[in-house]
Amino acid sequence: MIKNVTLTGVLIASLGLTSANAQIKIGDKALSAVSKGFSALTFSDADAANLAREAIAQMDKENTVAPDSDPYAMRLNRLFGKHKNENGLVLNYKVYKKNEINAFACADGSVRVFEGLMNVMDDNQLLAVIGHEIGHVANHDTRDAMKEIYKKEAAIDAAASQSKKVEKMTESQLAKIGSAMYDSHYSRKQESEADIYSYKFMKRNGYNVNAVESAFTILAKLGAGPSNIIDQMMSSHPDAATRALNSKARAEADGLYKPYVQQPIVNTVPQPAAKTTTATTAKKTTTAKKTTTTTKKK
Repeated sequence: MIKNVTLTGVLIASLGLTSANAQIKIGDKALSAVSKGFSALTFSDADAANLAREAIAQMDKENTVAPDSDPYAMRLNRLFGKHKNENGLVLNYKVYKKNEINAFACADGSVRVFEGLMNVMDDNQLLAVIGHEIGHVANHDTRDAMKEIYKKEAAIDAAASQSKKVEKMTESQLAKIGSAMYDSHYSRKQESEADIYSYKFMKRNGYNVNAVESAFTILAKLGAGPSNIIDQMMSSHPDAATRALNSKARAEADGLYKPYVQQPIVNTVPQPAAKTTTATTAKKTTTAKKTTTTTKKK
């Protein structure tokens, strides 16, 4: 049975659900940067990125990553390959071969998209979701949330946080950080700002902005039944239907609104265009040279 989770995490900014075995497991090497000690007062984007880099490496080991030759990976590369450097962020991306509605971005710029999400969203809708996840990184949500979890697990109080360096953490404390990623939530304000980032991302890159509303509408429908896949959203979060309406209002304000029609979803290896062979019959034209003999009269 799929274990539902919230739409957001700490190092990760998840917009779907994930199963228990997709959770990051912290070992001796994962998050080793923490043991070196960061400044509790000036925990930076770089600090969060360093932690995320090791955590996502471990997570990639715990999940089946689609190889470059996989049709899902090929589709994501076609869509997202041009956005490796997006608005000052250096991004990398992979597909997890799990039939779950999920996507997330980490503080180090790692973007992970689950196969299940690619099965229900077309290209524009998928880009809208990824744009939302990138928004959490660009808006420093992942950094701020990670700092709070880090301080909590390191048992740092207000006074200790003013010290130059935090104390080393035990391995059990590091493991708790991984678990906390899926238990923490972003605020309504942070979610709304990530939605706005997604809209601007679509508009800036010339994509159909109406796909943002459509993507949230899909999530709202998926979460409407008795087996609500997003039922662990915090009450402080705007629900998917409301977020769809807000996205529609933005498009209307820009004079860009038009009901979005979902395009065909293609997760198969692109087939090369059939070559059209035109049989050409070469006609040999023989030009007979006429020789004209002129007889001079004497």
